[in-house]
Amino acid sequence: MEYVEQPPVPGLAGVVRTVWIQRIGATDHVHRHLPTGGVEIHFPLGGRPQLLGPLTGPAIEVIPAHTTLVGVRFHPGTAPPLPAVLDDLIDQHLSLADLWGHTADRLVEAMARAATPERALLYLQAHLLNEFRRTERVDALVQEAVLALMPWQATSIDGLASDLALSASQLRRRCLQAVGTTPKVLQRTLRFQGFLALAQAGVSPSGRRGLDGTAGLAIDAGYADQAHLSRECLRLTGLTPTQLLGGDLDRCACGHDHSASYTPFLARRR
Repeated sequence: MEYVEQPPVPGLAGVVRTVWIQRIGATDHVHRHLPTGGVEIHFPLGGRPQLLGPLTGPAIEVIPAHTTLVGVRFHPGTAPPLPAVLDDLIDQHLSLADLWGHTADRLVEAMARAATPERALLYLQAHLLNEFRRTERVDALVQEAVLALMPWQATSIDGLASDLALSASQLRRRCLQAVGTTPKVLQRTLRFQGFLALAQAGVSPSGRRGLDGTAGLAIDAGYADQAHLSRECLRLTGLTPTQLLGGDLDRCACGHDHSASYTPFLARRR
């Protein structure tokens, strides 16, 4: 199985975290989707596109042999135009045709004419760019909240709501609509994404509390200790950190290069 991530086209950089091409070999592939805080579009070439809603835990999918698909992963709170609020789509894998109607049918026809997966991915991004230009529906306050909930700083939900001139219930409601989860769930998800970014980038632990290895990275990502990380990893992925990373902090167990995802994520780290 081949999986190659890359940054989105510049016009989508503010709403898309990463795009990718995935090629499945001669046998079916069992893929484990992990919570990222955002939604994803999965488009098997020659097949029907799907939307993966915001996840609160792992989602296991069997991808048939010889499938080639292109994908787009959005930042939290920057989903493509949809006819539903995101908390209605939580932990769901949905047909994009059910959400976009004839627009999805036309997109399928256009993607089928692409000569290569690379051209298909470019076409999908061009379509999304036009959609965002036509219907700008990103909640600016939620975007501020997402940045404040990144794992590199200690942020209380009540304090964040006050900073945004919102009540805690107002912040919760707007996050549910624009992200799909509560601010607290998003904070926990982003903290784990921060740990993965540090691990995949091969960052050396800062040495706080005299800890190194996984324990040191856990502290740097905002966990109380390694046991705290292990509990959250099991809850979010269904695996222990060792099982997920294959005992190698440089990459996941599958050996994929995730630099297109972790580089912009770590750019916000002080």
